[in-house]
Amino acid sequence: MLNILVRGCGDVGSAVAHCLFQAGYGIVMHDSTLPTTTRRKMSFADAIFDGDAILDGVESKRINRLLFLSDLLIEHKIIPIVTSDLTVIFETLHPQVLIDARMRKHSQPESQTHLAALTIGLGPNFVAGETTHLVIETARGDFLGQIIERGSTSPLQGEPNEIDGHARDRYVYAPSAGIFHTIHQIGDKVENGEEVARIDSTLLFAPLSGVLRGLTHDGVPVKIRTKVIEIDPRIENAQIKGITERPARIAQGVLQAIQTWEKYNLR
Repeated sequence: MLNILVRGCGDVGSAVAHCLFQAGYGIVMHDSTLPTTTRRKMSFADAIFDGDAILDGVESKRINRLLFLSDLLIEHKIIPIVTSDLTVIFETLHPQVLIDARMRKHSQPESQTHLAALTIGLGPNFVAGETTHLVIETARGDFLGQIIERGSTSPLQGEPNEIDGHARDRYVYAPSAGIFHTIHQIGDKVENGEEVARIDSTLLFAPLSGVLRGLTHDGVPVKIRTKVIEIDPRIENAQIKGITERPARIAQGVLQAIQTWEKYNLR
C-alpha cells in the first residue's frame, strides 16, 4: 500500500484525501496549527480544531504523536491529520507520493520533486517537471481534473463561481492582518450588512443576505486579503457541507495520475 501525504486540508485537499482513502491508499494530511480554511464543513479542517471531523462518511482525527501513524495507516479506519514540522513527518512517514493541495493561488510554489517518488501539484503556478512531477488542472471548464505531464496549469482566473447571480460579492476578504474573531457558525443565516466577525477591532459585515457557507475559525491569525467569509444566497437550498463537484473532479484526476504512475513504476 502506498503512503500518501496530502498538504492542505481545505475543500480540495480533503476531497483528494477522501477519494484516495476510499480507493485503499494510506493517507496522511498536513496543515498548519491554525489554518484559515473557510469551507470547513466541506473539508476535514475542523479536525485540527476539534480533534476529529467527518466528511461524507470518512472520519479524520488530529494526531499529535507521530509514532501512531504506522498503525493507523495499517488499520485504515481514519485519515490522520498532523501539524508537526514537515521535515519530521517525512522522516517518520517516508511517503512515496506527495500532493500539494494548499491551493496558494497567489504564491509561487517551491520545487518539491525531491521530496517523494511522485509529487503532484494542484492549482495555478505549478509547472510539471519543475515544481512537481505532475500537475492537475483546477480551473473550472472542460479541462478540470486534467493530468498535465509537461507545462503549467491555466493562469489564475478572474471571477469565482457564480451562485444566483453573485460571484466575488459573496466573499469577504481580510482588510488587514490580525486575529479573526466570530461568534457565528457555518450554516447561520445572515442579513445584508449584518456584523459577522471582526479582525482585531475592524468589523466585518455580510455583503449580502444568505447562509454562511464559509467562515474562518474563531481565533485564527489571518493575513491581509485572506478570504474569511463566504455567503450562499440560496437560503433554503444552500450547500454548506460535503464534497462538491469541482473538488471531486480534481480528486478523480489525482487518483488517475497515481494509478497510472503505479502501473508503470511499481511493477
